[in-house]
Amino acid sequence: MADAGRGAVRAGRSAARNTAGAGRSVARGTARAGRGVGRATRKLTHAQGAGRTGLGRLIELTAAHSAGDALITVGLAGTLLFGLPVDQARGQVALYLLITMVPFAVVAPFVGPVLDRFRSGRRYVMAGTLFARGLLCWAMAAAIGPADGLTLFPAALAVLVLSKAYNVSRAAIMPSVLPADITLVTANARVALFSLVSAALAAPVAVGLTAWPGAAWLLRVTMVIFLVAGVAAVRLPRHVDAPDLGLDDEAAEEIADGAASEPPDGRAAGHPEGQAGGPPDDDGDRARLRGGDQGGSRAGRGRGRARWRTLLNVGPVVSEAMQANAAIRVLSGFLIFFLLFLVQDGNLRGTGLPEQVMIAILAGGAGAGGLLGAAVASWTRGRSPQLIALIALAFSTVAVGAAAFFFSLWTAVGVALVAGLAQEIGKLALDATVQREIGEEVRSSTFGVVEALLQIAWVGGGLAGLMLSLLSGPSAGPVGLAVVTAALAAALLWLVLTRRRRLRAHTERVLAEHGPGSPGAKLGTTKPLTDPHH
Repeated sequence: MADAGRGAVRAGRSAARNTAGAGRSVARGTARAGRGVGRATRKLTHAQGAGRTGLGRLIELTAAHSAGDALITVGLAGTLLFGLPVDQARGQVALYLLITMVPFAVVAPFVGPVLDRFRSGRRYVMAGTLFARGLLCWAMAAAIGPADGLTLFPAALAVLVLSKAYNVSRAAIMPSVLPADITLVTANARVALFSLVSAALAAPVAVGLTAWPGAAWLLRVTMVIFLVAGVAAVRLPRHVDAPDLGLDDEAAEEIADGAASEPPDGRAAGHPEGQAGGPPDDDGDRARLRGGDQGGSRAGRGRGRARWRTLLNVGPVVSEAMQANAAIRVLSGFLIFFLLFLVQDGNLRGTGLPEQVMIAILAGGAGAGGLLGAAVASWTRGRSPQLIALIALAFSTVAVGAAAFFFSLWTAVGVALVAGLAQEIGKLALDATVQREIGEEVRSSTFGVVEALLQIAWVGGGLAGLMLSLLSGPSAGPVGLAVVTAALAAALLWLVLTRRRRLRAHTERVLAEHGPGSPGAKLGTTKPLTDPHH
């Protein structure tokens, strides 16, 4: 009996040792796999000189920022949309959209100039936005349990504003970390691709944490991510911070007086002086961004009115790209809420799939479109970013029009994919346009205007989607898509005509200045070296 007991003990110890050994082996294998994934990711983010210039660190930081945003979105979606009756959810969504739009219209003119004044400390500005969002996540976690709307909605708005401030700062410093072998569109696409991948990986994790242990704990985990990312932001290379370029009062007054007028080639007043344009390649990017910006920009060095950017004084090239992207953002906001409530109202049936599955399929289509857009943008080397934005808008218009005639779940998925692709590639082209056309000293101001306009356009599209989702019956989907197709077609026609008028005026101006037989006139009729993207 005693021998049997000792044998059982020995067998138990042996089994425990074997189990512990297997556990250690699994842990070591997991750690090795994790290190391998980390090394592969680091190799990708630091490729083509990105590790030397700091672009690799910026990509990793922005990926963490996007993952945190995805966790917040999933955490708040459960309190805002799901689990509520459809009509009540509509009211909650409309309230949220209005709360986000009105402050943006008020705050937008101030965010960019403030960031421009602190351009010598952009690392700390970015870190501050991350730290502040971490603290706000803790506050929102405490407000979810008692459903404290007075805390939840203002905190969500503050998180949104801080996220946009981070995006503005990140876009403004991109030329400072641009490697010699990468164009602006490609660099922006690389940042966007890793951001989308990190958000896509974080979303299912967020869903699991929301189910257990709950949205409050999800937001607390997000707080830790933002705090760690804030520390990483401080450790970005020092050349990310732009030097303060001061002028004496007389020179500042002279430049400020001349900044309000548009240069003769049609560029924005904030474009670097003496850099009217450059070839659409790497050397042109670097000559303009590093040589021109460090030398100073006409509007950027000015004081007073030259520092405040609006849609009216960013220049025609940037303005056209902004308007094309605004139209695409209207479509994006419209589709999100229109298709969501179309599914919940039962007006997108015929497949036999549950509502949650259809929503997941639509969301997957939009996410795949964003990833595809980032990948396509990295292949557009040497292409005019202004033309890319117009092509994205035209592609979206055609796709939505076709879906209005052949409406079903799968055409809706196709439209969601095209909208995601167009939004991503259009925004990357717009970022490259601003980074090329606008001087260092007012670049954050211009990006502030860009982010505000696109946010307001997205909100407007969302409100339109909410209103058109009130339509009932099987014709609700085709009618709603037909309405938005007409709006997109009108915007596209307006932008094409505006571009043609501007090109014609530029050609006539060059002919008047150089004469019909001069080299300048020949360049003006095709693609002038001083103005290659007009």
